[in-house]
Amino acid sequence: MKRICVVTGTRAEYGPLFWVLKEIDAHADLELQLVVTGMHLSPEYGSTWKTIEADGFAIAAKVEMLLSGDTGVAIAKSMGLGTIGFADAFERLKPDIVVVWGDRFELMAAVQAAVVARIPIAHIGGGDVTEGAFDDAIRHAISKMAHLHFPIIADSARRLRQLGEDPERIHLTGNASLDHLRRTIFLERAEVETRLNFSLRPRNVLVTYHPVTLDPEEGRRGWAEMLAALESLGDEVGIVMTAPNADNDSRELMVALEAFVGAHPNAILRTSLGSQLYMSTARLCDAVVGNSSSGLLEIPSLGVATVNIGTRQKGRPRADSVIDCPPERAAIRAAMDRAMAMDCSAVVNPYGDGQSARRIVQVLAGIEDFPALLHKSFVDLAGPGEAGEE
Repeated sequence: MKRICVVTGTRAEYGPLFWVLKEIDAHADLELQLVVTGMHLSPEYGSTWKTIEADGFAIAAKVEMLLSGDTGVAIAKSMGLGTIGFADAFERLKPDIVVVWGDRFELMAAVQAAVVARIPIAHIGGGDVTEGAFDDAIRHAISKMAHLHFPIIADSARRLRQLGEDPERIHLTGNASLDHLRRTIFLERAEVETRLNFSLRPRNVLVTYHPVTLDPEEGRRGWAEMLAALESLGDEVGIVMTAPNADNDSRELMVALEAFVGAHPNAILRTSLGSQLYMSTARLCDAVVGNSSSGLLEIPSLGVATVNIGTRQKGRPRADSVIDCPPERAAIRAAMDRAMAMDCSAVVNPYGDGQSARRIVQVLAGIEDFPALLHKSFVDLAGPGEAGEE
């Protein structure tokens, strides 16, 4: 059995990983080792490790790492604690390969521990660009430490080659989160309302806003202006909010969201919805608002418009259903009005076809010599002696 260790730290990557995990778990030649860390283990963020177990997955290890703070110092210390915890977990589990998705600081801790333990790393989602967050730097750093790559779009695969990664180790798979839209049974409106404990209005918006880690002032201005724009919609529009990630300044943002919900009976705030409820809710809404990657990666496939605020997702390709706007209340309100009037039923999502999990697991199952992956060569785009010649 080939031991495939998958690390998840937040709801943001657990959703895209869900069907990858299912495919690994069901494969006759693969043993799934699921390591859970970060926000999943925090009561403040909903203790979502319980959801993972309820989904039928056995958790091989829990790595506690989150400090109770949202400053740069607290996050850096959390990364240090995580590296220590992952070192112990990997020593016990002895995986053949570690699989991570995306660009979170929790994953950087896991990858650091794997590199020095001489464990190959497979990276899903490398080569993407999000210029408004330091996730961009973390993502590229993970790509350079990884030995196998599963980019979600052709431009990302090209960037990985530009980083010097071997084209033979780059497998274009599409966005694994779209597998959910193809394979998950959506909840009906009555069930969504029951699970939310909230009565949807004739018109509704789903809101997810995260701190802008490279520009905290833009982030603060953005959520204040967004809340003002949401307030201007009036009581007849339902507002379903989800909590931000555990990033710098996330607690300050949570205080603002809780205050808004406390003053507006047409709004609710939920720590985590889980993929099925999140997608089912989004499908019933007239627009998705905020700066989350889900608004660009998944929501277009639901035929729902996205209002993308500010620079956090700068650099990602957009479907025609995505409306970009600056963090200004008038612009946000105008974008919401436009979004709620749009017909997005024929929009094409540039991020794949919902067959990604199968492709990823097929590659993992086909590896015969995992230690051989550790030996990487930097592949120049130009041949030897060509770069810089005149």
